[in-house]
Order: sequence, then structure tokens, then C-alpha cells
Amino acid sequence: MASLGDSPFTGTTVADGRAAAAPAAPADAARPASPVTGGHGTPANGWSPAGFLARGWARLLLGLLVPAAVLAAWQLSTAAGLFSVVQLPPPAMVLDAGLDLLRRGQLGLHVAISTQRVLIGFAAGAALGLVLGSLVGLSRVADALLGPTIGALRAVPSLAWVPLLILWMKIGEDSKVTLIMIGAFFPVFTTVSLALRHVDRNLVEAARAFGLKGVKLLTTVQLPAVVPAVFSGLRLALAQAWLFLVAAELIASSMGLGFLLTDSQNNGRTDRLLLAIVLLAVIGKITDALLGLTEKWAVNRWA
Repeated sequence: MASLGDSPFTGTTVADGRAAAAPAAPADAARPASPVTGGHGTPANGWSPAGFLARGWARLLLGLLVPAAVLAAWQLSTAAGLFSVVQLPPPAMVLDAGLDLLRRGQLGLHVAISTQRVLIGFAAGAALGLVLGSLVGLSRVADALLGPTIGALRAVPSLAWVPLLILWMKIGEDSKVTLIMIGAFFPVFTTVSLALRHVDRNLVEAARAFGLKGVKLLTTVQLPAVVPAVFSGLRLALAQAWLFLVAAELIASSMGLGFLLTDSQNNGRTDRLLLAIVLLAVIGKITDALLGLTEKWAVNRWA
């Protein structure tokens, strides 16, 4: 005889039947609330790393952490006597060297002359790279004719051009700007020529159906379609221009940051040498940031 609490059908208790019939609780209900996610897998109070990094000031502060750590390590290592003053002068000595050059009116001239050389060489090299890159990217004949030669010239080190440029252009500004132009040319040429080969053919055919062809097709459809790639090449070219600057200012220069580097090395002024390196890094980053702002505008405008 079945007991009072048993079910006549299954032999299980009524309590077991109620437990089986009860709906399952949601998985999130059994999960303890987290101070980070709030128990639902989403950030509490709407905070997320992506949202935090979307703020300009947050990215700036985060980007300054590594330079601040390097500066602190530099100061601590010199204070502890790990390096001699000749090997690694403290940051204060480098700052004093910069202030001394500034009082003499030399620091501004070094910076201005180097920046002028870089900008002129970068503009000329980028323009030439854009033209030849477009030609090679859009024409199979031009690719077969010019591609192998330009690819071979790209492998020539920057210092290998110095004696030839001195022989051809003497030791004036032309030889220095030309060397920087060579450095800026290849990144733009490579990125533009490769990007144009992968433009959507349907887009091009649709533009041709509307009567666009030649230069009008290039400037209206094809180049706007590869704006991100073009600016990637431009930013690489700008970095190359600053790299080639030092080699360019080996050509009998009397002013410029590259000259300051070599002159400081010859005179044993490690403080000025480090000052030139820091200035090259800071100015290079500033120019890259300005180009990045231009890239954002261009992408919003055309891409």
C-alpha cells in the first residue's frame, strides 16, 4: 500500500513532484553579483575599457605612462651610479644643455632647419610616390616596366646614396632634400600601388558607366576608395623622412638635429646627443599626430 506522501504513478514523493514541476531558475539568478560586471556580463555603471579609451584625455594619460616610467628609470639609474656621466648623463643635465642652446639661439635654428628639410623632402617624395604608385597600380604595362627597377632601388641603404648625391648636387640643400625625398618615396609608392590593385572592380565599372575615366576616375573613385591605405603609406613615409634626415645632415651640414647628433658625438657631449634624440622623437611624434588628424578628416570625407 502506497504511503500518503507517495505518488501512485511514479513512486516518488509529492515534494519531489513539486520540485520537478517548478520552473528552472535563470542562470544569472544563481550567479553572485560582481562588482565589475554586476552579475549580468555587462560592465557595472556603464564602464568599459573601450569607452574609457574613447576619451582623448584618457588615451593621452595612458600614452604618457611609458615615457614617464622610462624617465623615472633613467633618473634612478643615474642617481644610483650605475652609469658614469659620460655614458648616461641625468635628465637634468640634458635639460640644462637644451636651455643653454636655447639661450644662445641655436636650438630653435636646429629644429627649424631640420623640420623644413623633412617637410620639403616628404612632400616631394610623397607626391612622386603617389603619381608613380597610381601608374603602376592601374597599369599592367607600367607595373612590368617600372616595378622591378623600383623594387631594386628600394633595397639600397640610405647612406649608399650620400656619395653619389654629393657628386651630383654638391653639398648644398638640394642633396639633403633629395635624400629625404628618396626615403619618403618608397612607402607611398608601395602602399598606393598595392591598394589600387584591390579596388572593387564593380565600383570602377559603375563609375565608367557614368562616363568617368582617366584622371577623373582616379581622383573621384579609385583614390578615395583607398584613402586609409594612402595615409598608412604617408605616415610610414613621414617616419622614413625623419630617419633619412640624419643621413642627409651628414652631408657637410652646419645646422640641424642630425648635425647636432654627430657634432655632439665628436665632442663627447652625451647630454647634447641625448637632447637631439629626444627632440627627434618628440617632433616626429608631433608631425605624425598632425598627419593622423588629417587622416581622420580624409576618412570621414571620402572613405
